Amino acid sequence: MTLTQLRYLIAIADSGLNITLAAERVHATQPGLSKQLKQLEEELGFQLFNRKGKSLDAITHAGGKVLERARTILAEVGNIQSVAANLRNEARGTLRIATTHTQARFALPGAIAALNRQYPEVSVHLQPAADAELMDLLAGGGVDMAVVSTAGAPPAGVIALPAYRWQRRVVVPKDHPLAALDRAPTLEELAAHPLVSYDSSLKPESSLRRAFESRGLTPQIAMTAADADLIKTYVRAGLGIGVLAEMALLPSDSSDLRILSADALFAPCTTWVVLRRDGVPREFALAFIADFAPQLDRRALTRHLSAGEAVEWPTAPTWRERAVKAGGKQVAAKA
Repeated sequence: MTLTQLRYLIAIADSGLNITLAAERVHATQPGLSKQLKQLEEELGFQLFNRKGKSLDAITHAGGKVLERARTILAEVGNIQSVAANLRNEARGTLRIATTHTQARFALPGAIAALNRQYPEVSVHLQPAADAELMDLLAGGGVDMAVVSTAGAPPAGVIALPAYRWQRRVVVPKDHPLAALDRAPTLEELAAHPLVSYDSSLKPESSLRRAFESRGLTPQIAMTAADADLIKTYVRAGLGIGVLAEMALLPSDSSDLRILSADALFAPCTTWVVLRRDGVPREFALAFIADFAPQLDRRALTRHLSAGEAVEWPTAPTWRERAVKAGGKQVAAKA
């Protein structure tokens, strides 16, 4: 049994049992990967996958047990490599971040640019995913951290670091009836119109859906998308009222859209940087967190990660407070 075989096993499982895709992901040939899988099964004395013809059909019960252990082994190998790299003060590598389109497009660029300036030999790989998939990617070891948002408690079973708080905004074309309001709309007024929002709005646990249900209302979801820019595009096309995160709105959007407050309508959300409890982050990962969530004390963070020391993190700033500070930095830099 080799680490390569275990890595191939995980790649197959994470590729939906598609051998061709798994081979591409581990930079191997399909025959080579199949050969290694066969050798592993012969050594173990049982099949890891059920077959249907030449295709893999399902993971066997025994295969699931082996897969679980394989993930643990490779995670620990990665931790040893991270410890060694940190002790060597190695300033190169890859930071893999799972996040949503909104975070990747509107919240992360500044911190990633700062990381590139400090660690020019570190590459960043963004793994876009839906909210429901982010924690699975992290748990499976496919990424080093996840940047996620919740409207309530932080994600459980992981290290969740508060980065910032944000609200939703309602956007309508300037010729829409709600655009004439000199106040925030009510949920009753929103319920009377079709809505365009994130894919997560379709889920029963959606905080947007819960807000309407608390008033005995049912939202008319006309369309959903993972991409905030698509939501704005279809609002402009007249499909409905947009409900999206405030950081997804740019100054240029005000040229043809009316942006309305929704602070009192929906529960505020918090964006978290999430790490596995059993992971050893590289120094450049800590540098990224320090820039993305500067209110977190770097030394306290290091003690928390290395020794499990309990820390009461300060209240995360709002998105608007972050924007004001970022504007101040830009002015100082120009001066």
